[in-house]
Amino acid sequence: MVKLTSLVKTSGCAAKLSPKDLHFVLDALPSVSCDALVGGFEHSDDALVYRMEDGTLLIQTVDFFPPMVDDPYTFGQIAAANAISDIYAMGSEPKIAMNLMCFPSCLELDVMQQILLGGQSKVAEAGAVVAGGHTISDPTPKFGLCVTGFAKEGTVWANQGAQEGDALVLTKTIGVGVINTAVKAGMASEAAAKAAIDSMTTLNKYARDSALAYEVHAATDITGFSLLGHAYEMASASIVQLVIDSSKVPFFEEAKQYALMGLNPEGLYNNKEYLEDKVQFAEGIAQELQDLLFDPQTSGGLLFSMSESDALSYCAKTGFVIIGHVHKACGVSLKVC
Repeated sequence: MVKLTSLVKTSGCAAKLSPKDLHFVLDALPSVSCDALVGGFEHSDDALVYRMEDGTLLIQTVDFFPPMVDDPYTFGQIAAANAISDIYAMGSEPKIAMNLMCFPSCLELDVMQQILLGGQSKVAEAGAVVAGGHTISDPTPKFGLCVTGFAKEGTVWANQGAQEGDALVLTKTIGVGVINTAVKAGMASEAAAKAAIDSMTTLNKYARDSALAYEVHAATDITGFSLLGHAYEMASASIVQLVIDSSKVPFFEEAKQYALMGLNPEGLYNNKEYLEDKVQFAEGIAQELQDLLFDPQTSGGLLFSMSESDALSYCAKTGFVIIGHVHKACGVSLKVC
């Protein structure tokens, strides 16, 4: 049987266009005015927000990528969890999903079936329904979803709104991009590979549901642009400075090893190039930890900015961790200590 990962050069969210190239294109597009469009791509939010005639807010996103695992069912689960995550990052719930599938002729059709079944399993776990989609023939397999949710006015989260004095909470461990690279190179342990898969297949539904009991000032999910890349988007949109304590960030232990060995995905270097003038590192932070902070995450966790008291209560309830704080805008948007 053909291995899915043998058909791709880059995998998962590491396959994203570099943020530098993406912003070069997006910044050149004309601004389109629409009174009903509450939120588009102006502040790099995770999904669009559109106000319908009855006042209901429609939340919509799309995401797809090449495989980072060889098992088709697991690939479908990861791709679906990743796409659905954008809806959770907006504080909403997914309701409808449509499949996006690129499939090569060299693979048996039961592989496509297993990918779709894996995706459907995560959509069902989220309480949503798959209602169609689109397929094309392509030498590189890719899968993902277009996902729609709905919300009431005043309930939607955005990546802007972080306030001075807030604590930053992260809900998943960092390092899956490096681990996936090590797996493809045949150098990762079974334990590391399993830990990465367990993380990538976990819906952010549970982190989102628990956060509803608190006031979330800003939120985003951590995917291909890395922890620092998405933190920068939050800092920039909120006009604040985020200070991240590298000793508090949860890293997969074996990912540190692999990063030290240079098993870093291409997307990591793209992120580093884009952010080089936007982040300041304190002296003494190990190079492998710096690299992991730029690591493109596939189906990563949520990053919340909330008051210190809410953050402490939320973390005590969930086991998640505070990784930094929000400061008044001053110099670079990101500091890592």
